[in-house]
Amino acid sequence: MPSVKQVLDKFYRDYNFKERIRQDPIEFPHRYKRREDIEIAGFIASCFAYGKVGLFKPVIEKILSAMRGRPYNFLMEFKVKRDGRLFPGIKYRFNENKDIICLLYIISSLLRSHKSIENVFKSFYKKTDSDTGKALTGFIDYVLSTDTSDVYGKNLKPGGLLQFFPSPSKGSACKRMNLFLRWMIRKRDLDFGVWKGIPENKLIIPLDTHIARISRCLGFTKRKSQDWKMAVEITNALKKLDSEDPLKYDFAMCHYGIAGLCSSKEDKCKDCLLK
Repeated sequence: MPSVKQVLDKFYRDYNFKERIRQDPIEFPHRYKRREDIEIAGFIASCFAYGKVGLFKPVIEKILSAMRGRPYNFLMEFKVKRDGRLFPGIKYRFNENKDIICLLYIISSLLRSHKSIENVFKSFYKKTDSDTGKALTGFIDYVLSTDTSDVYGKNLKPGGLLQFFPSPSKGSACKRMNLFLRWMIRKRDLDFGVWKGIPENKLIIPLDTHIARISRCLGFTKRKSQDWKMAVEITNALKKLDSEDPLKYDFAMCHYGIAGLCSSKEDKCKDCLLK
């Protein structure tokens, strides 16, 4: 009987990454060639990557379309009063229109002060860190220290804005932030690897319901709560299968679940490829 590693390695080798790209938010940064545009499009796309793909993709489309093909240049010159009106009525689930405009304002502030999101994140990263958790916590704390008065009239942090910026320090699995980091740091398959200096094995898996369910079935975790600790536990289990690139299995595992090949219905387990 093949081992778990053999099964997952084969699944990874046989997986048609390019065929699935249109069903994944990574489609958006793939439209750009300049690394700075890839970073910005990737960050925006990852922020909205929750809920159904068919619902969040049109929102991302509207936002990026208003930036005239140069999201980095657009946000470097972004002014709330002048440019905020280019995004009329855009909302998505928990995120009100002002929350979305504030997201763009915050990114703009980061770019003006540090030239890139990468520079901000790396200012909190240490080579001795076991993973990207501490750096992500520092990054989120710094982002949320931005004065938002230009958008809300007061320095407010409403729930719709905070929803964009979960933190490991509060127990969140930070699926969307870890997804963005995977895109930026990992350099193979569909990921870009435009950020240098952070090893791929420091990344934490972008944990969602599909990854959690499959990981429980494979014995990667026994935890019930889909939190940061579960994400770390699953990642550490994957490191035993590939110590240098544990997230190689993420895309295939996630979409195996999204495609309905793995579900909570036990009657499907007998036909499961992973089993």
